[in-house]
Parts: sequence; structure tokens; C-alpha cells
Amino acid sequence: MKHWVAALLLLLAPPMAPASQVTLTGTAQVAFTPGDDAAGLVQARIDQARLSIRVQAYSFTHPGIAKALVEARARGIDVRVIADPEQVRRQPSSQIPVLARQGVPVWLDGQHAAAHDKVMIIDAERPEGTVITGSFNFTRAAQFRNSENLLILTGVSELTRAYTDNWHRHLLHSIPYRP
Repeated sequence: MKHWVAALLLLLAPPMAPASQVTLTGTAQVAFTPGDDAAGLVQARIDQARLSIRVQAYSFTHPGIAKALVEARARGIDVRVIADPEQVRRQPSSQIPVLARQGVPVWLDGQHAAAHDKVMIIDAERPEGTVITGSFNFTRAAQFRNSENLLILTGVSELTRAYTDNWHRHLLHSIPYRP
């Protein structure tokens, strides 16, 4: 009986989309923690933003990164965040309520078992747009206690567009956060 149910569930599951392939040009910067100042690199890229920042965050407890996003918004940068609702509820030091209280639009993506993305897309509208990704959560633990990696890719238009499209797909099923 169990095998029949599993086979039926596989048949009813939505088809998987093929993985995207993009040609990489541009530059890459990598950091590993603990040791490298990954949070500092993220903050520096936020400070360099000229038009927009899109964030997908699983766990977000790093006050310095939150402060940089709030300051970017104050400079007129269009900052928007999608976060994991369970992490916001479970983490007393979550910076998501701080961001929302400071006027940064935040949505919660409860569509998945975990909204486990760790992504920032900076200035996607520009040829030198940047994608920040890796295992690095935007947390102090990721910077000082965990073994993490951070990858910053700049000037890779196809990749920036793919990450931006994915951000928008998640926004469609996310709900606005109210602190």
C-alpha cells in the first residue's frame, strides 16, 4: 500500500523545471567564516547600492547588516525583504521587526517548510548588478561561530536576472509582515 501511495504522489507532483544555465562573466569575491569578514563585505556592498536591494533571508539577526539596510533605505534605495516566518517568530534577536519598524517593506514566505534562501540582489537594474549568496545567514553566529561561505558575483546580468525573477516568484505567495 505504501508504495502505491508514493507512486501516486509522484505522478501528482508538479513537474520539475530544468535548472537554469548562465554564462558567467564579471567578477566574483568569496569569503569563508569564521575568519573572513563576510558581514563586512555584505555591509560594504549595501553601502555601495545605488537603486535597489532585494533580500531573501532565512535567519537574520545581524544588527550591522540590518543597520546598513535601514541606512540604504534612508538614502533612497528601494530595499525589500522576504523572510522565513518561523525564524522571525523563534529568534528573539531577529532583525526583521527592526527593519519593518524602520520602514523597510518585509514579507514572510510561509509557502515552504523553510524559506532557506540567503540572497541579496543589489542594483539588478544596472549592468554591474550584484548577487550575494552562499550558506552565510545574515547572523552574528554565521560570522563568528559557524563555518560558512559567501559568494559575491558582480556584473553577471543573466544571473542577476535569474535571482531577481526567483525573488519575485516568492513575493507572489508571501504575505506582508506587520511588527
